Amino acid sequence: MFHRVLHVLSQRPSRTGSGVTLDSIVRCADERGWEQHAVVGTPHDESRPTVGGLHSSRIHPLVFGTETFPLGLAGMSDVMPYPSRRFSSFSPEEVDEYVRAWTAHVRDVLADTQPNVIHSHHVWLLSSLLRDLAPDVPIVTHCHGTGLRQMELCPHLAERVVRGCARNDAFCVLHEEHARRLEAVLGISRDRIHVVGAGYREDIFRTGRRSDERTDGRSDGVEGMALVYAGKFSHAKGLPSLLDALELLEPRFPDLVLHVAGDGSGDEAEGLRSRMTRMASRVQMHGMLDQAGLAALLERSQAFVLPSMYEGLPLVLVEAAACGCDLVATALPGVVQDLAPTLGDRLTLVPLPPMRSIDVPEEDALPGFARDLAEALADTLTRPRRSEPPDLERFRWSAVASRVERVWRSLIA
Repeated sequence: MFHRVLHVLSQRPSRTGSGVTLDSIVRCADERGWEQHAVVGTPHDESRPTVGGLHSSRIHPLVFGTETFPLGLAGMSDVMPYPSRRFSSFSPEEVDEYVRAWTAHVRDVLADTQPNVIHSHHVWLLSSLLRDLAPDVPIVTHCHGTGLRQMELCPHLAERVVRGCARNDAFCVLHEEHARRLEAVLGISRDRIHVVGAGYREDIFRTGRRSDERTDGRSDGVEGMALVYAGKFSHAKGLPSLLDALELLEPRFPDLVLHVAGDGSGDEAEGLRSRMTRMASRVQMHGMLDQAGLAALLERSQAFVLPSMYEGLPLVLVEAAACGCDLVATALPGVVQDLAPTLGDRLTLVPLPPMRSIDVPEEDALPGFARDLAEALADTLTRPRRSEPPDLERFRWSAVASRVERVWRSLIA
């Protein structure tokens, strides 16, 4: 039977983990014969968005920052890799405006597309509206963890999110820790929550790439001993502590260069950018790289580091392992429970510092964390580099999409 799915994402596609998930699931579902449409948010000054190879007529953006809808597009994290509003900065009137705009937009798209199932991303405001807009359509909501964080940052919005999202039919989560938290926060039964994981592009992230395999026509500039960080310019990502660790390592590794792939906006990001600029002899900033560009950088680097204080399931570790990198990461629940068993001794874990909140460490614990991080990096950089990546079969997007598709079909049946 021919089925239609409507994907719903409240922010820009492709630029974050949830956007990559959307893009990848769309590509896989297309190969399986699903008719698909996508609702996304986009700023007024960006060209028409793309999603997983869908024809432009099947992508339905709500455009923010226009004369008729001047509200700025908000991101699911408080620090995004591009300019965005914070939900915590919305006035009550702006929240109402945000909800009204999405309500009208999604209602129109539903009337045009008549989906058999809706797959929304993030346990947050937009997902909380869907049951009222589509009372007879099965709704699957994909939890990436950031919605749970926003409930802490915006407690005044949490009740309406919980009330609305708890009525959705099923939830996809990245790992068991998310499942437990979601069950408790929404007050729903565990059988409505499905652990689907997240995936990586095995056609892009792999060993043996030729040095000229780039999509942007530039050299990646990797010389000597190379360490890679990929992510937002953010304190929650542990980037300040990584720069502290790099300074601690300088006497032992004078040729070590940290390659930073990513970007950020706001005062926090600007402060980190300024510090990295002053460290230009030890830090090379590459800006936002597409996946092929990141893969080319990883394939010619010794190690990848993710010192983050909070993540869902950081598949960038899998991508780096697929490219032959050794790995250093904080001992986050998703890393310990879902990635470490597969990554094995290629991965070195660093204990998290004592935390003040879910992604804010205690200030006086940071010097010790930087020292622990430096030691883990030193151990990793001095061991022989492994020639073969681990077996990453279950992290391929095709495997993840199959698990998601089973949820869709169970609801349609």
